[in-house]
Amino acid sequence: MKTARVAYGGAVHSAQPHERGLRLADGRVLAEQDVVWLAPFEPGTIIALGLNYADHVKELAKELTVSAKDEPLVFFKTAGAVIGHRGFTRRPADAAFMHYECELAVVIGRTARGVNAAEAMAHVAGYTVCNDYAVRDYLENWYRPNLRVKNRDAGTVLGPWFVDAADVPDPHALGLRTFVNGKQMQQGHTSNMVNDIPALIEYLSSFMTLEAGDVILTGTPEGVVNVNAGDEVACEIDGIGRLVNTLVADSTFGR
Repeated sequence: MKTARVAYGGAVHSAQPHERGLRLADGRVLAEQDVVWLAPFEPGTIIALGLNYADHVKELAKELTVSAKDEPLVFFKTAGAVIGHRGFTRRPADAAFMHYECELAVVIGRTARGVNAAEAMAHVAGYTVCNDYAVRDYLENWYRPNLRVKNRDAGTVLGPWFVDAADVPDPHALGLRTFVNGKQMQQGHTSNMVNDIPALIEYLSSFMTLEAGDVILTGTPEGVVNVNAGDEVACEIDGIGRLVNTLVADSTFGR
């Protein structure tokens, strides 16, 4: 099942896909552009992975100091970073290189503490698409993301749909694609994760408790390019959905 959260008529509604857009829980059918899309669930702790696709590591090889023995590169995000489908993300005027990152987002469904990889998938509630923007100019160095790069207001786009884990037979067999103004710029496959989902849950739950609603952003493949104010960016993941948002200038946010 696919579900969404949207705002319409002064209230927050759950919704499901419909041939004419989406159907609210109360039965009303609306066009996609007639609602304000929210994240499809209320996120708890947002845990993001860097350099978790082998081709992306290769793409950045000249800038990195990493090895196969390194632990997963993990950082956190706050709820203020999250916006929904069709939302607007600010592109700072002083940035020379800001890029998208199409990622499979894994939503935890029940408490995971000290879980081994063999049992990890039983703790997954479902999945959504994430576009996790980064401003490369603000990196303190080229292989450890800092706060200004990744935890930006409205810089983490989630949605449109939350898809039940039962409806995704193999989350490691999904194609990912990103389009900028209709032109495909990124293509990858979840089979190329350096650390797969069970490994990530085992690793994270070995030192922290994962709770229902926590989100693991599993990294992005190669193919990131600079994007500018006015660009429309669409991230697609097979069977999960197509997430669209637009970059806007500082002036839109009164900066």
